[in-house]
Amino acid sequence: MNRRTFVKDTSLLIGLLMGSLEKASAAPKKVIILRSSWQTVNIGDIGHTPGVLTILEKYLPDAEIRLWPSSIGNGVKEILEQRFPKVKVVNTPELIKQAFAEGDFLLHGSGPFLVARTDVKKWREETGKPYGVYGITFPGFYGAPTEQQIASLATDTELLTNAAFTFFRDSPSLEYARKNGVKCPVMEFGPDGAFAVDLRNDKLADAFLKQNKLTSGKFLCVIPRQRYTPYWEVKSKNAAFDAFKDGKNKEMREHDNAPLREAMMAVLDKTDLKILICPEDETQVKLGKEVLLDKLPQQYHSRVVWRDRYWLTDEALSTYLKSAGLFGLEMHSPIMCIGHGIPAIVCRFTEQTTKGFMWRDIGLDDWLFDMDKPEEVARIAPAVLAMAQNPARAKQKALQAKRIVEGRQKATMEILRKKLS
Repeated sequence: MNRRTFVKDTSLLIGLLMGSLEKASAAPKKVIILRSSWQTVNIGDIGHTPGVLTILEKYLPDAEIRLWPSSIGNGVKEILEQRFPKVKVVNTPELIKQAFAEGDFLLHGSGPFLVARTDVKKWREETGKPYGVYGITFPGFYGAPTEQQIASLATDTELLTNAAFTFFRDSPSLEYARKNGVKCPVMEFGPDGAFAVDLRNDKLADAFLKQNKLTSGKFLCVIPRQRYTPYWEVKSKNAAFDAFKDGKNKEMREHDNAPLREAMMAVLDKTDLKILICPEDETQVKLGKEVLLDKLPQQYHSRVVWRDRYWLTDEALSTYLKSAGLFGLEMHSPIMCIGHGIPAIVCRFTEQTTKGFMWRDIGLDDWLFDMDKPEEVARIAPAVLAMAQNPARAKQKALQAKRIVEGRQKATMEILRKKLS
């Protein structure tokens, strides 16, 4: 063998060996199992999952994410697959078993409480691997708890204490946890995952706006609500009629929604904006017509559009992004708006638990109103009008809140990164 051939062959051999060593030494991807996707009758509940997935994608791009959902029907699965083609859906007993074996970390997604406590408990007992909770309200009920709720609270306290971290989406939840026995090593404010939703369907949104003569930046969105969501009206839920909740809804329906009509009229009287009445859940389509449009004086109808059908999160967000802002009695549409710098006013009441107080946590105190306090109800219409008349100031306020949220998202992901390693 001559010298040239020897050097060439030796260099080739060294290259192959080095490549093999690099491949062998490369750490395998960490596998995160996201337990989320609670239901699809509400665009906010849909939004939890793509929001958290977006945050994980941004800050932990090298991790493998698998989604363990409760419900992704009604077209939601297809939307998620299009936006997150690399995310595997764990939705069969075999895939769940595989996830338990291969997963490194279980992340419980945003929700009204520790929704998947049974699955988190199973993960802890069967795998002994770490888990964390991202953006929940705690304990998630008001008033004297039932025996079942007391039992659940004890389980939740133990599970949260043994979590690698627990992020609460509102400060009252964090305070409650600290005062009621939760001893998790990392307990902090962590915004609802839906702030990060970036699903879009501009085609549907643009067609709807054109059909209804709504111009980008020249309309406000408004969302009505009742004290309790009447799930018995939603066929897919197969929920039993609840006489108490129905009675409370009827008792408070006008009290809660009349201030929204007052705000609508103030905007229509004193600006050139239009109003879009839209839903966050399926039951609010009919409600919007009954409590807002039908009770609005006829003189205003020409500048008010009622959306007569439910929509999914992608089309809703695309529409909100073209609006001048949003107000109403719901939480997650405002969350998605602020996540993109769109002004949003939240009106809350006791039956919604403490989630609304996250507005204080992100610097939007004067855009939060308690429907159970007359002095705050009286300030709703002036606040909505001010938002409409001062769009630049409202936009600046929304963007500042967005920056606070994004700062917390980055911090929470850094904690998760450390727990993974």
